[in-house]
Amino acid sequence: MSANKEYKVLIAHTDVPPEGIEILYEKCEVLRITNDYPKNRAEILEKIRGCHAVIWGGRDLLNAEVFDAAGPQFKAVSTMSSGINNCDVPELKRRGIPLGSTPAMLTVAVADLAVGLLIAAARRFQEGRKKIERDNWDIHHLNWMLGQDIRDSTVGFFGFGGIGQAIAKRLSGFDIGRVLYTKRGRVSQEIEEQFNARQVDFDTLLAESDFVIIASPLTPETQGIFNASAFKKMKQSAVLVNIGRGKIVNQDDLYDALKTNRIFAAGLDVMDPEPLPSKDKLLALDNVVVTPHVGYATKRTRIDAANLAARNVLRGLAGEPMLSPAY
Repeated sequence: MSANKEYKVLIAHTDVPPEGIEILYEKCEVLRITNDYPKNRAEILEKIRGCHAVIWGGRDLLNAEVFDAAGPQFKAVSTMSSGINNCDVPELKRRGIPLGSTPAMLTVAVADLAVGLLIAAARRFQEGRKKIERDNWDIHHLNWMLGQDIRDSTVGFFGFGGIGQAIAKRLSGFDIGRVLYTKRGRVSQEIEEQFNARQVDFDTLLAESDFVIIASPLTPETQGIFNASAFKKMKQSAVLVNIGRGKIVNQDDLYDALKTNRIFAAGLDVMDPEPLPSKDKLLALDNVVVTPHVGYATKRTRIDAANLAARNVLRGLAGEPMLSPAY
């Protein structure tokens, strides 16, 4: 370890912005990975030896293999994401290693993209672009390419935490009518009054919403909950937006619902699998807008997430509660 450095910290991803981790250098020797996923595993296992903490990124599995390679002095981990699906949480808890995450840093960027997907799907951006490319521009009919209005609509949230509320805040500028939400616990009365929101059961959410926004984590209970049965309960004019996790939606059932116009359209930043194959049947549809899981892909968000992850790690090394614990 370098002289006058108390700790050694591994940055286990090539794209962590240096501006975000400057705070580490005062007390820590900082090691960085040079290989990208999936070729980085061997490098991670080599460089993490003797490290006290790691900032974890990307899709790599964080599990016992990593902790064993690090050694008994290993004390703290933070991701740069809201999801921790690639982390072996039971193993972390068994070893008493605190885990941080950075959901608050992602909220603004993800909420912005969700609104963009909602508008793009409701106003048929994908279909319109394809019509231009095919020289199929109709200037003679007033009802050509009519979309769905956001004004006075009912927006339903499957999951109404920080990101869901940030989306609702942005949509309030579009004069929506009301908000419905379903989640494990009820939000405060103050939040309900702020967004004209009401907690309802899942079936009511599906039946009454003009827009259904998935902003929920993936759990055994939520996996595949948006299936053929759910789509049959939605309005035929409904638009589905998913910025949660791809596996919350049964993608074959979604394809059928879109193909048969059972629902109007969908806007997806997450899907199953990821990366989505370029020949996937979903991409052949006109009434779906897809972005490649770029919800928090802005420069400022990446720097903010790295900075919070660095501060999480420093708190963990000091034996103090992390600023943004994952559990």
